[in-house]
Amino acid sequence: MLAKNPSQRKQTEFVTLDVLVPQEHLLRKIDAAIDFSKIYEFVDELYCEDNGRPSIDPVVLFKIVLIQHIYGIPSLRRTLEEVNLNLAYRWFIGYSLNREVPHFSTVSYNFKHRFTNATVEYVFRWILKAAAEEGYLDTEAIFVDGTHIKASANLKKKSKKAVPQQAKRYARELFAEVNQDREEHGKKPFDDNDPKPPQEKEFTVSTTDPDSGVFHKGEHKKCFAYEAHTACDKHNFVLEVEVTAGNIHDSVAFDPLYDRLCQQYPEHKTVVADSAYKTPWICKRIFDSGRILSTAYKRPMTKKDGLPWRDYVYDEYYDCVICPEYKLLHYATTTREGYRQYKSKEYQCQVCPSLHQCTENKKCEKTVSRHIWQEYIEKAEDIRHTPKYAELYRMRKEKIERVFADAKEKHGMRYTQYRGLTQVSRWVKLKFAAMNLKKLATWKWKRNHPVDGGGNHPLFAFIIWFLSFGYKRNPSPCLLA
Repeated sequence: MLAKNPSQRKQTEFVTLDVLVPQEHLLRKIDAAIDFSKIYEFVDELYCEDNGRPSIDPVVLFKIVLIQHIYGIPSLRRTLEEVNLNLAYRWFIGYSLNREVPHFSTVSYNFKHRFTNATVEYVFRWILKAAAEEGYLDTEAIFVDGTHIKASANLKKKSKKAVPQQAKRYARELFAEVNQDREEHGKKPFDDNDPKPPQEKEFTVSTTDPDSGVFHKGEHKKCFAYEAHTACDKHNFVLEVEVTAGNIHDSVAFDPLYDRLCQQYPEHKTVVADSAYKTPWICKRIFDSGRILSTAYKRPMTKKDGLPWRDYVYDEYYDCVICPEYKLLHYATTTREGYRQYKSKEYQCQVCPSLHQCTENKKCEKTVSRHIWQEYIEKAEDIRHTPKYAELYRMRKEKIERVFADAKEKHGMRYTQYRGLTQVSRWVKLKFAAMNLKKLATWKWKRNHPVDGGGNHPLFAFIIWFLSFGYKRNPSPCLLA
């Protein structure tokens, strides 16, 4: 017999919103993990008590944005639509069923004009502090890498712009050591007052979002993008992030990122990074601070079908380079860029059987360059082969790469709808704050709410399997005897 369900769309029921939200819902775990009233202390100076119209609760504003980032909702407009219909979202922000949710433009305006970078930074640090108090942070080893975020900019709307090249952060220190090295070799030091103007480099700039940069995806694809240079710990908590244009190299953005890491987590002992960070300055800075750099092998940029770079051996005692034919390359000069140049003798190279593999110089002169900080790179190369740090580097794909995968696949960080470096930086930091909060809440809930009876514990499941199946199929020989 066919039974039809009577319509109950207009039926009136007395029910509380708290009953309709499951007890193990993620938002319940987040609400129990941290005290959101702390936000009032961060934004107290941004509000006036005796002037203007009543404002929307700032905790509600931050909770709405956290919902957006936790569930990977692409826009605030869509987020407010979901909050209006989703019972769990309403419960989380503390709104009843009949209360009108804020307009998306109100939330957007507050995060663009009212809440500053310092406010977002306070929230980010507050969540990390809560995780540290619970004992969830492990900052002995820090994993560093960068990931690109597609910008909201059309590749066809672009222009060419010549920009003067900025001096490196370590330029003064390098210049002093270069002059010292030249004086030790009997060379005249460089003049500090260089009359040459700074060199200009032409960049492709987006007319839609000038703060973004061109990112080449493979050989043929390219787009305007930003890059989030990120650091995390062994438990995948994001500790720090530096957002730059997509055409900024990882090694350039490392310094401001590492400055904040040293300030916030001076106890760290190891930095794990890929070969993009294996530069003379980064190696020198990390090793001079008493810490270790665990990195990967970096292929030298040598001529194709030429002699391998390892065949040219540097003799530190005599300060010379020995070529594969056991000829000496003597010191010639030290460049402004910090490279010592060692050159061969013309008469020796003219009769060398390996000349066609060694150099194509018309003078038959081989030049080998070696940075004055090369010893730090060699130290990093030696450490790379030790079992402890080799294992740390193997963990990198499970740590920082996992963070990027979760951020893009689960939390919508593959592309951004915001424009401008300031807005994108806030957006990225709030997204990582939401990810840290999600991990903190999940771990804290599991610790405070263990499964009754251990029915879902892996050890309990193995015991049940062994007693019911494994013991019968594979009895022990001693028991059979």
